[in-house]
Amino acid sequence: EDPSLERHFKGHRDAVTSVDFSLNKKQLASGSMDSCLMIWSMRPQMRAYRFVGHKDAVMCVQFSPSGHLVASGSKDKTVRLWIPSVKGESTVFKAHTATVRSVHFSSDGQSLVTASDDKTVKVWTVHRQKFLFSLSQHINWVRCARFSPDGRLIVSASDDKTVKLWDKTSRECIHSFCEHGGFVNHVDFHPSGTCIAAAGTDNTVKVWDVRMNRLLQHYQGNAVVNSLSFHPSGNYLITASNDSTLKILDLLEGRLLYTLHGHQGPATCVAFSRAGDLFASGGSDEQVMVWKTNFDAADYGDVLKTQKSTSVDGTHHALQSEMDYGIHLKKTKTQDSGRNHEQQEEESNLANTLEHIMGQLDVLTQTVSILEQRLTLTEDKLKECLENQQKIIQNKKS
Repeated sequence: EDPSLERHFKGHRDAVTSVDFSLNKKQLASGSMDSCLMIWSMRPQMRAYRFVGHKDAVMCVQFSPSGHLVASGSKDKTVRLWIPSVKGESTVFKAHTATVRSVHFSSDGQSLVTASDDKTVKVWTVHRQKFLFSLSQHINWVRCARFSPDGRLIVSASDDKTVKLWDKTSRECIHSFCEHGGFVNHVDFHPSGTCIAAAGTDNTVKVWDVRMNRLLQHYQGNAVVNSLSFHPSGNYLITASNDSTLKILDLLEGRLLYTLHGHQGPATCVAFSRAGDLFASGGSDEQVMVWKTNFDAADYGDVLKTQKSTSVDGTHHALQSEMDYGIHLKKTKTQDSGRNHEQQEEESNLANTLEHIMGQLDVLTQTVSILEQRLTLTEDKLKECLENQQKIIQNKKS
């Protein structure tokens, strides 16, 4: 079945800039150039809440992982944290000196990362509502910043045509991806944390591996790409473009699966729900739309299950996950009831063998990961030894 339009929310009085689902899919938040944040109920006949507080356009919104808070960033240079209830109370964070373009919670809900036209990326603690530190190597507006799923890395995208990868602990820029021909509007981590996707004004979507820092995939569109979102299974990527379309890319096959027409004018934002069965989009036409994903539910249900069971220390590994996906997606959607038992037995044997191989692969992946970590430690020690040697030599000289 193809993706289908499920709900249509009208209430914003200007272009929609951002959309996000709560964890339980009961609510959808949207931000707009009309300076309002709206919380829509996914239950029919339930009224929407309009939250007023920002003095200028709301550029970005996101639910906290638990769904008890909503963060928003605005052209009024502030970040607000809202309690999504009838009262709509909010607290204000001030540290940026220009428009805040992006807000994102870490997966444990403890930190918030924001990106701004003041060329900085800032990290805050959510509960103490305190500004922690700035990352400031971009030389133009920063459009988007995201934590990695394990919270150790931050990725940021800028009008300086770079995507930068930062280490949250050392606060250093580990790598700059400079292959974009235009401004970079949006960037996000793959659910496995091993790669990132970036969308740009050069009409492209690029997917990079953040372990080897190499380009994995390159999709050339025919319009500026404003926003993107990974399906929780990691198999699909959805984009929103200036030609008013949403496009669903199959990352395993490396091809375009669907082009969806719903908005009149540029599609500005798009986001999958946390379970992946729905996605929402917003546009310059002031509309918020909710779509049913309708991919074969069994496929990504399985994928999500295997993903959960194979995570090591809370991090996923692409090697294992790519293998998993390959097998799950080959599943046929229709079962032929007229098959004989031998065939079924053969198949279940095959399935068992495959499962055993997957298990072996997981062990391998984990071993490789541990080796990688040890190698890093060894490299660090070596660096320390060399530095100490330098110091000793210099001391002797002096």
